[in-house]
Amino acid sequence: MDIESCRTYCLSHKGVTEEFPFGKEVLVYKVMGKMFALTDIERFESINLKVDPEIGVELREKYPAVQPGYHMNKKHWITVIMDGSIPDKLLRQWIDHSYDLVAAGLTKTAKRTLESM
Repeated sequence: MDIESCRTYCLSHKGVTEEFPFGKEVLVYKVMGKMFALTDIERFESINLKVDPEIGVELREKYPAVQPGYHMNKKHWITVIMDGSIPDKLLRQWIDHSYDLVAAGLTKTAKRTLESM
C-alpha cells in the first residue's frame, strides 16, 4: 500500500477528516475529531493504528512489522512498518478495526451525527 491508497481508503470511511496537528509531515486521520490513524506523509515508512489491547499483543507476536505504537500509548496503539510484508487486504482490515474502535467510543451525539452521514 502506498500513501495515496492509504489516504483514499481512510477517507472512504464516514466522518473522516485528515489533519496536520503535529506539524506538516504527520498526517492524522480522525473520525468525528478522534484519531484513528497517523503516518509520516513524506516517507510513509509506517502507520500508527488504534487496536484492542489483546489483538495488539497477538499482532506484535505474529508479525515482525507490527510494533508497539511509536510515540503512542503502547497498550492501545500499534505501529505497522510499511515494508511490504503486510498484505494490503490485511492492512485495510486493521484500518477498519482502528476506525471501528474509535467510532465506538464516540459520544452519543457524535455517533448520531456519524450515523446520519
